[in-house]
Amino acid sequence: MTAPTPRSLIAPTANPTLERALRDKLARRAPVTGSLGELEPVAVRIGLMQNTLKPRFRDPQLLLFAADHGLAVDGIGVDTHRSTAELASQALTTRLPIAVFARIMGMTLTVVDAGVAELMAPHPRLLPRKIAHGTRNARTAAAMSVEQAHAAIRAGMEIGDALTGNMRACAGIGLGSNESAALVISRLTDAPIRELAVARTNTPQDQVAKLMVVLQGAQGRHRDVTDPVEVLAAFGGFEIAMMVGLMLVAASKRHMIMVDGLPACAALMVAMRISQPVSDYCVFCRSASHQGLDTALGLLRTSALLELGMESIDGTGSTLAWPLVASAAALLTEVAEGEDPGPSQPSAMPDDEPPTLTDTKP
Repeated sequence: MTAPTPRSLIAPTANPTLERALRDKLARRAPVTGSLGELEPVAVRIGLMQNTLKPRFRDPQLLLFAADHGLAVDGIGVDTHRSTAELASQALTTRLPIAVFARIMGMTLTVVDAGVAELMAPHPRLLPRKIAHGTRNARTAAAMSVEQAHAAIRAGMEIGDALTGNMRACAGIGLGSNESAALVISRLTDAPIRELAVARTNTPQDQVAKLMVVLQGAQGRHRDVTDPVEVLAAFGGFEIAMMVGLMLVAASKRHMIMVDGLPACAALMVAMRISQPVSDYCVFCRSASHQGLDTALGLLRTSALLELGMESIDGTGSTLAWPLVASAAALLTEVAEGEDPGPSQPSAMPDDEPPTLTDTKP
């Protein structure tokens, strides 16, 4: 018997009364402000997330979850020439654009050691939550035990519960992270693994063939696994599991989640199997042109806020999309309406308390 899966009481954001009031508020301003295009539906979504006509953000948090994957033993995902520990260290020491952009945009960057194979030197912005020194090779065994998967989810929930602010941008990095994410998404959606795992159309065919041998081998070994947490344990990584927990807590508190990259999409898909409305609180970003991310976003029926043609580490795109999100909220809250400051709630809608996180039976 497996341990009970942590679940959250997450309220859907659907609220016709509030949505109508938000759209009316924007429409009343149109003669003065003009149309602000795609910024307006983003503003409406934010208002629905926060359950108010006057949404505000505070203390935006950017979390970079780092972990190694056993698939790297087969040479999968190791074309970066930088170890996971080195990449995480570069983010912490402002040697990557993500750190600079986060500082400029007023975002607090935290790197979480979810399961880096190497020992990492202490740093004020490093959060050590290592479950193990990397996962096992999913081609030869389950990447994690179910108990480890639950432990990582709980760690993510604890991290999310301790954070200040009401916006969480999350991304995962690590050797083999994209490939493990592709395996998770493929099993949960039945999408072809090739469409999720191959990064570019011009990837040499011999590399594609090697990749498919390893990933199809992993799929075959775990062919009977369908439960979302067991799928996560079979294929995933500690960083994906921790993002699952973080997302569940964030949505239960009506906090926005910025989902950046394929591992974060995999985490969201697992979280949605636990509590479907978590996706109501998500906006999507991208930091690289990985075509598997196109497939994942298509499966989620969404698109990234910005398409800048970058080839950077996941999380970078969210730092650049954050000003757009903050501006959308300000459109409803900061733009003067005249002498009357206006209500924060439409009169017909009760000002409900946000739901709280709890554990229930699986």
